[in-house]
Amino acid sequence: MNEQIEQAVAAFRTLLTEQIARTDEMEKAPPPKDYKTANKIRIGMIDGDGIGPIIMREARRVLALLLAPQIKTGRVEMVDIEGLTIENRLATGKAIPADTLAAIRTCDVLLKGPTTTPKGGSMESANVAMRRELDLYANVRPVSVPAEGIDWAFFRENTEGEYVLGSRGIEIDGRLAMDFKVTTVAGTRRIARAAFEYARNNGKTNVAIVTKANIMKKTDGSFSAICHEIAKDYPEITAEDWYIDIMTANLVNEKIRSRFQVFLLPNLYGDIITDEAAQIQGGVGTAGSANIGDQYAMFEAIHGSAPRMIEEGIGEYASPESILRAAVMMLSHIGLMEESGQLADALHICSESERRVVVTGDRDGATCRAYADYLMETLANA
Repeated sequence: MNEQIEQAVAAFRTLLTEQIARTDEMEKAPPPKDYKTANKIRIGMIDGDGIGPIIMREARRVLALLLAPQIKTGRVEMVDIEGLTIENRLATGKAIPADTLAAIRTCDVLLKGPTTTPKGGSMESANVAMRRELDLYANVRPVSVPAEGIDWAFFRENTEGEYVLGSRGIEIDGRLAMDFKVTTVAGTRRIARAAFEYARNNGKTNVAIVTKANIMKKTDGSFSAICHEIAKDYPEITAEDWYIDIMTANLVNEKIRSRFQVFLLPNLYGDIITDEAAQIQGGVGTAGSANIGDQYAMFEAIHGSAPRMIEEGIGEYASPESILRAAVMMLSHIGLMEESGQLADALHICSESERRVVVTGDRDGATCRAYADYLMETLANA
């Protein structure tokens, strides 16, 4: 037993040293990339697993139509990134194989289909690994239900919390297991700054800081305190503290939920509550997700790879709406505001107002390709 404890202490010392070094790197990071001045923007297209290749196939067709002028002039290039499949990751024993990661680093932004994470903790999630490798510290998820006055933007810290060391916990055989949660000053400052900047730039007046600081006093307590420090630079914006348990209830409370605007959360809470919010919007298939850093950004559907649909032979009936909403965010991020607006408007027509082609996720609905055809027709007629 004593030997196991000593080994655990040594492992914890290594983790502490690594996280201090990571903090030092954050503090020395270069300024954010300016896409407006870029001569060329490379968009990496990653299929992923399960229904990923199916929805990404349609995303390619839509973007090829929408970005045809920029592609023709060479300002935008769409690049296929191979190798981020469950089969290849298991064969190489890496969450992101080295050659795939090298190809990813040649791109400016990524549009990514869902990837499967093996069960049982045998391998780290590809998403978690990519967020760490590319330092994609801000997970941004918008949720909108205009008829109910809902216009939410969630800013989830993306590289810390329970996830940064999720595969490196400690076990004492037959006695206990421990995982670790990490909150750094530098990491919290930058996600807080991103949330308050968004609020200011979009005319929002309220930021809800969501933690469990009454229980997690060191990590969540630090997160809340740092966010309030940043809030002092935005006097026109009200910063409120909420606990994650009551906030999950608030989102389904029709009497008060429309008062919320911007949410600022640590990693795990943001992961959970954004799925709840997406369900209020119409399901996880209706929401896109942005993973943003200063040098790279990844945009993806928030749902999983849906292996059940593949097993049942109904993969072609998967909805591409979530990945296309992610594409809206991607286009906005790289400064193509007109194209982003065109795609957003077309999605509104096809999925909300007109709805001539409806995908249900089963054979009683339209196929993924039929929906994309409808969307492209709508774009062409706009």
